[in-house]
Amino acid sequence: MEVTLLGTGAPAGLPRPDCPCAVCATSLGAHARAATALLVDGVLLVDLTPGAAFAAARAGRSLGGVRQVLLSHPHDGPPVEVPAGLPQPERVPDGRESALPTGHRVRAVALDAPGTGYAVTGTDGQRLLYLPPGGAPAGLEERSGPAERYDMVLVDLVGRPDALAKLRAVGAVGPTTDVVAVHLDHGVPPGAELTRRLAAAGARAVPDGSTLGVAEYEGVSAVPDVPRRTLVLGGARSGKSVEAERRLESFPDVLYVATGGSRGGDTEWAARVATHRERRPGSWRTAETCDLVPLLAQEGAPLLIDCLSLWLTDAMDSAGAWDDAVWADGGERALRARVAELVSAVRGARRCVVLVSNEVGSGIVPATASGRRYRDELGRVNAAVGAECESVVLVVAGQAVVLRG
Repeated sequence: MEVTLLGTGAPAGLPRPDCPCAVCATSLGAHARAATALLVDGVLLVDLTPGAAFAAARAGRSLGGVRQVLLSHPHDGPPVEVPAGLPQPERVPDGRESALPTGHRVRAVALDAPGTGYAVTGTDGQRLLYLPPGGAPAGLEERSGPAERYDMVLVDLVGRPDALAKLRAVGAVGPTTDVVAVHLDHGVPPGAELTRRLAAAGARAVPDGSTLGVAEYEGVSAVPDVPRRTLVLGGARSGKSVEAERRLESFPDVLYVATGGSRGGDTEWAARVATHRERRPGSWRTAETCDLVPLLAQEGAPLLIDCLSLWLTDAMDSAGAWDDAVWADGGERALRARVAELVSAVRGARRCVVLVSNEVGSGIVPATASGRRYRDELGRVNAAVGAECESVVLVVAGQAVVLRG
């Protein structure tokens, strides 16, 4: 089965008309995108957008063989003109299946938002799933038995990363599924930043007019490998926690490890914790602990550890590292041993792990000896853990700078 993406952008396109934002200002030339529409094997057109015939011609395709036109989401504004020779657009009712004379089968997938998703099975048995903007499949958890795996999924990954998480949770998306982001809007800068964010989710974006073979990957790099271990560094309020959470929001059953504890009576800390909880997907679980080694040794769902800075505070408390005499009389050795144990656990981790830590070495030199000791030890922890991670990023002013990976 072959899919030509006549457009890959949001319904209003990218850049949006008359939008002054930085993303729209840079979404020009090769980064410009028309509203998403796809042509399957030249016989099925999903989402009729303005200029579809011209878009097909630019991609070296013709709409002359189209036997069915499907709409996935309501179109605002005036009706789209149907090019001569095309059948009238229709929408398949949720749960119903439509068969084309060519042998293709199309099943309408119910969503948790207005619109309809379409699961398409080609004459060769290959399967793709297309979801409209802002939509995720509904009722997946209610099905009995394992879900059939898709060879390709086209989804609004930036707007609804949880849609991919739901598909992964039931096995409909696996390690070899080609996940392609569509309906791209002005939420993410084009180019390297978009590629980086999608790769962290095991997905990719392609230019308008691209023709993709379903289950036929163009080399090893076509399906991005999700880094097994990632270290996210940043200063206070830099956006490092948001970056870390974003990396795992398209995966189900993430275990969020909070190393800061509850700090009873500290209302400011309680407000910070509440903000983090509200931001996380509801399917994530939370553990409050500094005992990280056993968690890193286990296999299972992805692990998000936030953060190593507070873990070090607990480790230094346990080692008596704040007291000069204790530090000199075995405290330093005790802390070094605990850090080495953590680093070894990160090295041996088999599950996907994202670790967060503060970068404190670039600011004012602490006025106290204990403060300088903490700064130095955190620098050593960050360097040692970073050496064991495939991906290391530094977040500055909400922007992620890739240091490795």
